[in-house]
Amino acid sequence: MSFYTSLSGLKAAQTDLGAISNNLANVGSTGFKKSRAQFGDLFASSPTQSTKMIAGQGVRLNGVVQEFTQGTLESSDKTLDLAIAGEGFFVSKGAAPREDVTYTRNGEFSVNADRQVVDTIGSKLQLLPVDASGNVTSTSLSDATDLILPTNSPTNPSATMANVSIGIDGLVTATFSDGTSQALGKVAMASFNAVEGLRPVGDAHWQSTGDSGAPLINSANTGPLGTIRSGALERANVDVTEELVSLISAQRNFQANAKAIETAKSMTQSIMNIN
Repeated sequence: MSFYTSLSGLKAAQTDLGAISNNLANVGSTGFKKSRAQFGDLFASSPTQSTKMIAGQGVRLNGVVQEFTQGTLESSDKTLDLAIAGEGFFVSKGAAPREDVTYTRNGEFSVNADRQVVDTIGSKLQLLPVDASGNVTSTSLSDATDLILPTNSPTNPSATMANVSIGIDGLVTATFSDGTSQALGKVAMASFNAVEGLRPVGDAHWQSTGDSGAPLINSANTGPLGTIRSGALERANVDVTEELVSLISAQRNFQANAKAIETAKSMTQSIMNIN
């Protein structure tokens, strides 16, 4: 029995090592959120047995949970580099026909050939519609639109776009060569009642699930969503020193369980050699 108990410990330590290694590997990944393996003990007995006479039967994996704590903000020289100081997520929509909606903390946006603002996987950043005063008129995802940078002023076709700015409330404003400006909308932001229930899909993107609940959509500077910082990126929330200490602990757990298996093997072999 001790063999299988130690075997479960080996598997648990290996999972722990995998989670820690993944954290360390993504120290330089923008918007990355570290993970922690959570474990629980195994114990079983029948109603006629005394629990004082029974040892545990090992360990099991309860889950690998991501920690959505705030990462450090690092300045950049691009207006479309966006960072969130708060709990919100950017909302992006994939290409047709599926148009998968994903949520990300990676604000490394760029402009494609169609002048759409896209993220690192090519999904389009979503905007909430605003009125003339810059106030959001709808918080429904069905009313959100792609952020497309205009080439010319809507009131003066000969005036080209000279600049684009994004405020801390997510208001995107295009300024043209004739001095006029146009509010394009506010960056759509999402929050979740149970953020740990989000499903990771890679590249610091997540999808909503039944465990996370439906996204709560609004603009920045509203509730827990936080503010948007243009010209900044969020670094991974990984503390290298902490991860290295955890790595040493997981390695020792692995070695201890391996030693226990070796001891159990030696005892069994000794018993079999008894004449």
